[in-house]
Amino acid sequence: MAMDLVGDLLARLDQLNAIGAALSKERDTDALLEGILIAAKNITHADGGTLYRMTEDGSALRFEIMRTNSLDIFLGGTTGRPIEFPLLQLVNADGSFNDSMVATYAAIHDRTVNIADAYAEEGFDFSGTRAFDQRTGYRSQSFLTVPMKNHDGEVIGVLQLINAQEPDLDRVVTFSEADQRLVESLASQAAIALSNRQLIIQLEELFESFIHLINMAIDDKSPYTGGHCNRVPELTMMLADAVDATEDGPLASFKMSERDRYELKIAGLLHDCGKISTPVHVVDKATKLQTLFDRIVLVDTRFEVVRRDLEIAALKRQLALRPCVDPVAEAQVAAACTTEQATLDEEREFIRKLNRGTEYFHEGTLARLQSLSERRRWSSPQGQDAPFFTDDEMENLSIRRGTLTAKERDIINYHIVATNRMLEQVPWPKHLRNVPEFAGGHHERMDGRGYPKGLMRHEMSLQARMLGIADIFEALTAADRPYKAGMKVSKALEIMVRFKKNGHIDPDLFDVFMHQAVYRRYAERFLDADQMDVVPATAPEPAAG
Repeated sequence: MAMDLVGDLLARLDQLNAIGAALSKERDTDALLEGILIAAKNITHADGGTLYRMTEDGSALRFEIMRTNSLDIFLGGTTGRPIEFPLLQLVNADGSFNDSMVATYAAIHDRTVNIADAYAEEGFDFSGTRAFDQRTGYRSQSFLTVPMKNHDGEVIGVLQLINAQEPDLDRVVTFSEADQRLVESLASQAAIALSNRQLIIQLEELFESFIHLINMAIDDKSPYTGGHCNRVPELTMMLADAVDATEDGPLASFKMSERDRYELKIAGLLHDCGKISTPVHVVDKATKLQTLFDRIVLVDTRFEVVRRDLEIAALKRQLALRPCVDPVAEAQVAAACTTEQATLDEEREFIRKLNRGTEYFHEGTLARLQSLSERRRWSSPQGQDAPFFTDDEMENLSIRRGTLTAKERDIINYHIVATNRMLEQVPWPKHLRNVPEFAGGHHERMDGRGYPKGLMRHEMSLQARMLGIADIFEALTAADRPYKAGMKVSKALEIMVRFKKNGHIDPDLFDVFMHQAVYRRYAERFLDADQMDVVPATAPEPAAG
């Protein structure tokens, strides 16, 4: 018999060690709490149990998980079934300690309570237990209540077990001294595991809050990029989930753990952190002549000055015809002035339209601009004859597509260099060490013509290529840019099909993007209703090879 007891104890010690190792690896808090309670029930052969956690302010115990096998009660934890019992307050309304309940007593006095029979025990209020038994037909008898203390010696919860079962016999017994020591050891391990998990969560939340601070700073600089910083990670994770769910094709073997997902999420949040160093007047450049303000107002002023000069010159010519009144001659002068002013108005509208940068710049447009620049002059505030446009204005008005000069585009593109430099300075832990590569590669191309490193497809991780697709689709469809309207989904997909064919984006990933309708899920969540036009019914053909 003694050998059997020793063997049982050794087996339970082995089980306790295995439980401790498993708890230290568990990342999900609900699963961790559930594992603690189930482990305690198993090593003590308890029929039921409850795990309480201390509230954040330390004033009460909160029901987290309840399990009673014989009554099929499974509440809290990973079951998704909430526990709606009120909190167990540690202090009464009169300021005295509420130590009449076993769980609160254990928490207040940091002491294990082992009760053989609740109905015969004096000093504790078991009225709630008796009412429960009366409703359910249950008989609550033996109780083992153990406080859970973290590494700082603070009680962070209470583990309570009910009705120890004698192995192989259908009867309730008292929790033994060995049971108590095992549960106390388990409670200590569990509290440390829970504290570590909470500390990790707090550190992750702190880290993510700093990331959001960076994005908030970018948002404050430019309201046109803050949405981008938040939407790209969302779309990236949608695509990652779609690839993870793929069961055939070249990406069927790609699977992501929770750690992999978190690493990619962080990379997505940080993919444009370098924009914090980009001048806002370049990021927000809505027209070709915009700097800190839109210089079209200066050009408009010059046109107005020339217009008035024409009118003044015409009036002077009419006055020169006096004192003889020649209505015909005066009418001819007025008509000539009107014609010149009409030409001037056409030129002004041409420049205004050109400044918007919404249409492609043809050679004929450039020739007309150059002709206008050579022919048109104006009188400066100093009364001097001056060129109508400055050299910088001509450079900006001559932009063939969009609103950025080559120099300004380089400034915009530099944000990815700044992103890489910033992220490479961070001492990333092992599970986040790929963040710089994921985030820093979203402007690379599959054919090696991207930036900043000119990487080829095989030199990039799949995650970096996912970010590239998400970044492009978000930029095409974004409705909050100052220089363009949000593109319709079908038009954006047409462009991305061309990008797939010309080596800009990963063809296999784009096939998943289409086949699993990632674009549609994103559009339904983030885009305006008028952008949700008819989209291709079938995915583009797979890339050869």
